[in-house]
Amino acid sequence: MSIARHFVPWILILSLHAANVPAHMAMDDYGEGGVTDEIVDKYVAASRTQQEWLRGVQMDVDIAAELPKMKKTGRLHALRQISKIGRITYDAIRFEGDNTIKKEVIARYLSAETEADKGSAPPITPEFYKFKYRGQVEREGKQIHLFQVTPRKKRVGTFKGDLWLDKETCQPLREAGRMVKNPSVFVRQMEFVRTYEIRNGVAIPKHTTGTVDTRLWGKAEVNIDFSNFNRIGMDTETVADAEESGSGK
Repeated sequence: MSIARHFVPWILILSLHAANVPAHMAMDDYGEGGVTDEIVDKYVAASRTQQEWLRGVQMDVDIAAELPKMKKTGRLHALRQISKIGRITYDAIRFEGDNTIKKEVIARYLSAETEADKGSAPPITPEFYKFKYRGQVEREGKQIHLFQVTPRKKRVGTFKGDLWLDKETCQPLREAGRMVKNPSVFVRQMEFVRTYEIRNGVAIPKHTTGTVDTRLWGKAEVNIDFSNFNRIGMDTETVADAEESGSGK
């Protein structure tokens, strides 16, 4: 879609990062080496598992967007599908709100994500990021490893910020930060927070909040909620229920 060309492709802020990157970097890049290095290795392996698990899955997506300066809002309900080869597609079901939000914000988000899944957004792995261990905390009954991540090179789609990992699985629970390179001259600054929930040992997307400071429309705010995960072709069983049944639990 040509509408994405001159606007910020800020799905690069919001989309899931693929995890098929290998390379084991120097231990010093991980911060303290030893145990910290082991945590990052487990995270990379867990991310690959996450990527594979999400293939062949469909989910409901609710996207609420706002241009506060223009006092315009809108909300889209859509079906998001990830094919077995990782291709992302959307089936828009219902939209309510201002047409400017539909065309200039949400449509650009959807168009940019379908482009981003072609590999333009580097994954959060040691090949593209330095990891610095910040310690361990407890949140909502979970033990969490905290990392600061910094891109090795300023590339479109990379960010500087925080990464929270579930101690038990090393799956991501939260990614947050600021993009280090704006993909468009029409953008001043981009920030985001992505959260996940652990289901059957795998992190699935839960909520994303994105803020883009644009030169044309001022601040654009987007909130995205993910729900009703199903394997493509399954009408009644959720992913969790289907996998639990298959394991004999």
